[in-house]
Amino acid sequence: MTRFWEHGYAATSVRDLGTCMGLGAASLYNAFGDKRALFTRCLDRYLDANMRERIARQEAVHPPRRAIEAFLEESVERSLIDRRGCMLVNTALEVAPHDEEVGAVVAERLGELEAFFHRCMERGQQDGTIARRAPARDLARLFLTTVMGLRVLARARPEPALLRGAVRQALTLLDPLAAETAP
Repeated sequence: MTRFWEHGYAATSVRDLGTCMGLGAASLYNAFGDKRALFTRCLDRYLDANMRERIARQEAVHPPRRAIEAFLEESVERSLIDRRGCMLVNTALEVAPHDEEVGAVVAERLGELEAFFHRCMERGQQDGTIARRAPARDLARLFLTTVMGLRVLARARPEPALLRGAVRQALTLLDPLAAETAP
């Protein structure tokens, strides 16, 4: 997983993977199938320890709006600390446009993040902590886009004020009071 994450799919050869894992090419193929199959397993392992863990943790300990805020805040902090970026975002940019199978995997995994935002948006609209001026599904998609944009932007411009400012502005869209006073 680390080899793919640090170097990308294209720049990681089967030989590189075998060296990392202490396996010959034949053993690697026997154990995991092809490079793409191993890659998607690595991507899921990454997501289990990162995105999925964060979603579960935020939903378990925070009310809906705070879960969204905490997820975004943590995304910024992780982006500033780890310059490798998000493996899912890296894959969406590097591999998905050129490989339909991996593209479908990426789309499905991004759907998990969108579903988190959607659940939170619906619950927040129900409890009054999130404005109702936009459909929960549309807000979820906007926040998915925000996270993806933050993670890409952080690779080129890892500036705390820039990233935190973008998060602050996105979160204003959820403010019920701003929605009530908007012209």
